[in-house]
Amino acid sequence: MRQDDGRAMPKRSYVSSVRASAAAETRERIIAAGARLLRKDASIANFSLDVVAKAAGVTRLTVYNQFGSRRGLLEAVFDDIARQGGLFELADVMALPDPRAALDRVVAIFCTFWAHDPAIGGLNQAIATDPEFGNALVARNERRRELVTGLVTRITESRAAKRAVQDAVDLIFVLTSYPTFTALSPQRSTEEVCRLLQTACHAAVDASMPDARAGRKT
Repeated sequence: MRQDDGRAMPKRSYVSSVRASAAAETRERIIAAGARLLRKDASIANFSLDVVAKAAGVTRLTVYNQFGSRRGLLEAVFDDIARQGGLFELADVMALPDPRAALDRVVAIFCTFWAHDPAIGGLNQAIATDPEFGNALVARNERRRELVTGLVTRITESRAAKRAVQDAVDLIFVLTSYPTFTALSPQRSTEEVCRLLQTACHAAVDASMPDARAGRKT
């Protein structure tokens, strides 16, 4: 079709918009199918592009074109679970004026997240059973360590030795991990686990500042 001046009419953009929308919908359906599979058996042992494609009602090639690999698909599933579980709230934590309140908030966010979705258990198994994706999860966990390091540094304000700060960070990193949460949760509610861990995390920080702690007791 041509305009009055003989030039070709530009193609309507709605065609590409429809295609993009369809591709996004397909991607969401594949991610949802992957998460359902992880919830079903809480394991990634049988998680594959073929199995997820069948569950999503698409071809393996479609899954491959969207994610590139099994690891890419697993990371996309984890990202979606993290978003639904509230981890996006961590972006605002460092802006809180009180670093101790921020630390409490970090503990609460992760307790809620670990309790949010049974698929998280399957994903965390990857650290031991799937070296490739396990390495990706280890890298994600290190982001939590970086966040904790920033908060502990703000709380101690150079009143603690470097080694003591590192000890506090490492301990809090373990306390806010998925294995610690699952070890404490069978006999406790999520709220009870959260309060217990908040107390333990503050104790870890205080232990790194013996002089400051003694001053608060007097």
